[in-house]
Amino acid sequence: MNSITTLFNIKYPIIQGGMIWCSGWKLASGVSNAGGLGLIGTGSMYPEVAEEHIKKCKAATDKPFGVNIPLLYPQTDEIVSIVIKEGVKIVFTSAGNPAKYTSLLKENGITVVHVVANKKFALKAVDAGVDAIVAEGFEAGGHNGLEETTTMVLIPMIRKVTNIPLIAAGGIGSGQAIFAAIALGADGVQIGSRFAASAESSAHQNFQNAIVQADDGDTLLTLKQVIPVRLIKNEFLQQVQQLEKSGATKEDLIKLLGRGRAKKGMFEGNTAEGELEIGQVSSMIDTIEPVDKIMNILISEFNEASDHLNGLKL
Repeated sequence: MNSITTLFNIKYPIIQGGMIWCSGWKLASGVSNAGGLGLIGTGSMYPEVAEEHIKKCKAATDKPFGVNIPLLYPQTDEIVSIVIKEGVKIVFTSAGNPAKYTSLLKENGITVVHVVANKKFALKAVDAGVDAIVAEGFEAGGHNGLEETTTMVLIPMIRKVTNIPLIAAGGIGSGQAIFAAIALGADGVQIGSRFAASAESSAHQNFQNAIVQADDGDTLLTLKQVIPVRLIKNEFLQQVQQLEKSGATKEDLIKLLGRGRAKKGMFEGNTAEGELEIGQVSSMIDTIEPVDKIMNILISEFNEASDHLNGLKL
């Protein structure tokens, strides 16, 4: 038991990322049933769809699960109301001001965790009263920090200035990486990319195949003028790079991005013209496995790393 397993009442300090277009009720319940903490990713859901996934997740597991709410979408108020109404006990917030909803959520008996990419926002999250922080390095897929601080630097930096439970994210897809994150000062980890390529993920098969085929250097942090996001290199990303080289404005990039670009790639399977949000660790993922097998591998790898380093001294 540690502060994370105690906080969430789970067996292992492993939290599944609340990824858009990947993290539906099947994935969340699968991770929770396997001893971790599953999260429903509401960033790609209309309120009524989020409510349906919460209800189905409650029916599929008697273990704790949570909901991830990106704060940059216009229907956030409705999502928060649904979470409270449905009795969800754990909420992860991201991409916005943690002070906006933390008090309301906690007043309703909800454990609140906020995702940050730098020290400034970690301290803001603590001031807002969150119960834990996810510190996400720029290796992570999807929306990211402008600072490009790696997980290996970010975790001890945040640990030095905070004393609440700390969850490491970004570049973590193996048991050895979990061990390393805890050695750096994290109490647990959040894993996205490895679960995006799982049998229970709601990602399109074409996107999952692209994850498996991704090699070293096949992702890039881009669209920094709009909002930084790590994507697999494809035709759409080439268009972005060409536009940026030509001196494009933020408005030009938003026009190219258009509507539904992530849905097109990750959910509908258009791997040429869609956004393919995934982390650098995709280069180490070469199979699509059921969640329970992934969890077993992570635990086995962690224990092997622990045994290997037992008593190691310099």
